[in-house]
Amino acid sequence: MRLFYNIFIVAYRLSIGLASFFDGKAALWVKGRRDIFGEIKSRLEPGEKITWFHCASLGEFEQGRPLMERMKKQKPETKIFLTFFSPSGYEMRKDYPFADFIFYLPYDSPKNARRFIELVRPQMAIFVKYEFWFNYISQLEKKNIPLYLVSGMFRKDQHFFKWWAFWQRKQLKKFKYFFLQDDSSETLLNGIGLKNTLVAGDTRFDRVSEILEQEVKLPFIEKFKNGQRILCAGSSWPPDEDIILNYLQKENPDIKLIIAPHDISKKHIDEIIKKFGGYSTVLYSRRESLGNDLLNAKILIINSIGLLNKLYRFTDIAYIGGGFGLAIHNLLEAAVYGIPVVYGPKHRHFREAVELAENRGGFPIANKEEFLMIMDKLISDKAFYKKNALAAGNYVRENAGASELILKELP
Repeated sequence: MRLFYNIFIVAYRLSIGLASFFDGKAALWVKGRRDIFGEIKSRLEPGEKITWFHCASLGEFEQGRPLMERMKKQKPETKIFLTFFSPSGYEMRKDYPFADFIFYLPYDSPKNARRFIELVRPQMAIFVKYEFWFNYISQLEKKNIPLYLVSGMFRKDQHFFKWWAFWQRKQLKKFKYFFLQDDSSETLLNGIGLKNTLVAGDTRFDRVSEILEQEVKLPFIEKFKNGQRILCAGSSWPPDEDIILNYLQKENPDIKLIIAPHDISKKHIDEIIKKFGGYSTVLYSRRESLGNDLLNAKILIINSIGLLNKLYRFTDIAYIGGGFGLAIHNLLEAAVYGIPVVYGPKHRHFREAVELAENRGGFPIANKEEFLMIMDKLISDKAFYKKNALAAGNYVRENAGASELILKELP
């Protein structure tokens, strides 16, 4: 089985190399790993006490972030070595100040894994949520370096729980401890003989709670709001934008709209401007020169990154995009502010989406008609709005604290 796994890794590496000739993200993936061992070697000093954090991408980074920051404050002598698999994580957080070293993770060949572990020599390794690179896992075990999974989530349809997956389950046994998000994940691991588990919760609740406590001033948003209610479409995709446009056209609500799309390329921004051409629309990048146009605008398009989790603070209702594509984006960044969140049907693998719906702080929709119905209810029924907004905020507060629990258990 290990042979087949390594063949797959080589094939994957070759496919990324071919894709890099015509795909920008693949090109970054390849470029970021060139001479990576030379870069690592030039940065490290002998005898450093290193804790290795690995995150697949930006979402997993946000889950690991509260742990890294608390660890750095409690043990400032510890050096944080942070790796990413995806360019979308690395390129966004390559200057993250709480990590001492930030690199792409070399692809998971036996040679790369052995060389990486021998160079970095971490005292312990922490993988976030979903990452299972089996050659790295094996090398950590060979060097007696404890490996932990934090904010772990397991589902019964994963290959670990298939009757034929003996080798994959064997790799899981090399983890020192699993810090899990929910009881069902613990039940699944216990069912295959893994008892080294603790349901600690999701560290993202700690991260968004920290954002809530920060002082944020965005004068241009306050001017745009102009005393009206705001619907914010966060991390939207074209199907999400179509649903919102349909709502504006049919209901003509007394509400303003912020669109912060997932794709901020000029092509997509131009498509949004054209799509919402029947409304007074302004761009964030031109906010300084807009004057009263910002005050009177119906729609504000955010053609920049890094603002979304702050924008929700000034929002009355959040629509979270991605639910009509691969999967929804981060609900907690909005819910923490005590506002109802609406999202599409691709959410079943996200615990917070299911639980927010159960608590009535979140509203999954399957089509544009359901969006019209829930928006009409939230806008017209003040008691209904207040009850569900409160439920969203309470849900986040009640689930915070995972980071402190995990840190107490780590050496």
